[in-house]
This record gives sequence, structure tokens and C-alpha cells, in this order.
Amino acid sequence: MLFACESVALRTRAPIEIIDVTALVRAEVERSGIARGQVTLFSPHTTAFVCLNEREQMLQQDMLDYLGRLAPPDGDYRHNRDPVDGRLNAHSHLLGLFMNASETIPVAEGCLLLGGWQSIFFVELDGPREARRIQLQVVGER
Repeated sequence: MLFACESVALRTRAPIEIIDVTALVRAEVERSGIARGQVTLFSPHTTAFVCLNEREQMLQQDMLDYLGRLAPPDGDYRHNRDPVDGRLNAHSHLLGLFMNASETIPVAEGCLLLGGWQSIFFVELDGPREARRIQLQVVGER
């Protein structure tokens, strides 16, 4: 059994942003040399997450609009009354209740076994941020 671990740095530019990282993950799986196994992505943040969904421009705009309505940034949140790091980000933490910190995707013949419409996204809920990251772990055999 082989293991390959990588930390991938990201920079976000918007308060809420959906970044397609599918190509990045494919490249890391290829670089690992693992042909059969799985890759796990993990976001070590409390206001940024990973998910699988469809990559389509209008749908992604719908997602951004929906998140803005679900927990508006200007809501009266207790967490914002005395923010720990100066960021009024209670809405970001609340949105995170509906997201995953990790995703695991099977790998066969060196390829991600994603569905025909699936892409891998990093979802920023408290941006912009200069330094975000995703931890990748590829496990399997050559």
C-alpha cells in the first residue's frame, strides 16, 4: 500500500467563491503514481470546504446567490458581536454546517472515478483570503 500526501495552497478573491480544483486533484493523483485506490481531500478550515457538484456557470451563480440568502452576511449574529479575529464571519460558519470538510474519490487506472457531471470544488465562505489550503492524500497501489 502506497501513500502520497500533498498540501496545496490556494488564494481566494471573493467573500464567497467556488473554485474548481478538479484538474489540480487529477494532477496530484497522476504525480503520485497510484493507479488503484482513493484520494481524500481535506480542508483544514472552519469557513472553507470541499464538495462535488456540477460545473456550469449559471448553476454556480445560483449556488452563490443561494448561499447569500441562506445566511446573509449582515445578519444579527452573536459571534459577530465580539469576533475573535476581527472578522464578522458568523454567516460563514453557519453556512459551513451544510458542507463537508472532506471528500473521498475512488481512483482506478490512475483516473478519478467521478460521475459524468461531477467536478471537485473548494468553497470559500469567508474570503478573500491570501492563504488557504487543501490537504490531499492518495492511497492505493501502482
